[in-house]
Amino acid sequence: MTSKLNIAIVGATGVVGSIMRELLAAEREKWGEIRLIASPRSAGKVLNVGDEEITVQAMSPEVFEGIDIAHFDLPDEVSAEWVPVAAEKGAIVIDKSAHFRMEDDVPLVAPEANPEDVRNRPRNIIANANCTTLTLIPSIAPLHREFGLASMSVASYQAASGGGKAGLEALYEQVNKTTPADGLGTKPGDVREALGEEANEAFGAPLAWNVVPKVGGWRDGGWTSEELKVRNESRKMLGHPTLKVASTCVRVPVAIGHAQAVHATFENDVTVEQARAVLEKAEGVTVVDDPGNNVYPTSIDSAGISGTQVGRLRQSVDFPNSLEFFTVGDNLIKGAAENSMQVAELLRKELTES
Repeated sequence: MTSKLNIAIVGATGVVGSIMRELLAAEREKWGEIRLIASPRSAGKVLNVGDEEITVQAMSPEVFEGIDIAHFDLPDEVSAEWVPVAAEKGAIVIDKSAHFRMEDDVPLVAPEANPEDVRNRPRNIIANANCTTLTLIPSIAPLHREFGLASMSVASYQAASGGGKAGLEALYEQVNKTTPADGLGTKPGDVREALGEEANEAFGAPLAWNVVPKVGGWRDGGWTSEELKVRNESRKMLGHPTLKVASTCVRVPVAIGHAQAVHATFENDVTVEQARAVLEKAEGVTVVDDPGNNVYPTSIDSAGISGTQVGRLRQSVDFPNSLEFFTVGDNLIKGAAENSMQVAELLRKELTES
């Protein structure tokens, strides 16, 4: 057994970085040195990992020397520049950006679907999937293994925090600006006038009292980048390159917690009872499904919770071998920080316990 691995959190001052620090503190005894890295303007700040005070260091090639695993949570263009630098210094990089996800020589890993892929990392880079896909994969992967997934249609209802701190602040500002002190709310027709054109900047339309059928940038054929991520990333992690996927991604006025309505068709016969039995045993999935007593997954109940929840399980009436279900997950925890930590745990076991 080798010594404990040294960890870096790159983007340590951000929203996901703060959750990473909490998760590391909860299992501090497993790891060696923890190094916090951010942009030069944040260098010198002192942040806590549990009771431990750590000074933030500025990004540089030298800061990665002696680091075994580096968690990156940076914009795509910054990751594109710095992830290879960290990897060249000997760190195994777990990157949350979209830049490397679909490259053939970079594994895209969700431990519930393809944990074995962490060992095939020729560039010392492992990609973390999109937060929307990571809400779906823990439930769809075990069903695929058991019944053979043929196709799926996914409608997502995505929280404002998927747009980072700026997204959360935009939602809060819009809600506060359009909610009178008497609590009755502004008439829907008055919202655009009250908010002004600047309300379109964060999400493409006002998010307060609204739903916006656009997440990500526009792509050919009227698709958004987020919708294509659900298709392409699911195919890669499930090892199913011909999987038929339809996806519509919608931003909703929720702070935290992505939700998805899923229609899944399988190659083999499947019943609700069989699917429930599989999901109740699945890693990272909690079945929350007693609709007669108004028990089902909601975004507000997923906030701050590890893993994902699934419910509203039902048999498709008009489609053979098909199920409908609803799944939710905290997009900042399972959708980012927790998945990255789960991948790091796979690496820790490989490198120190083998």
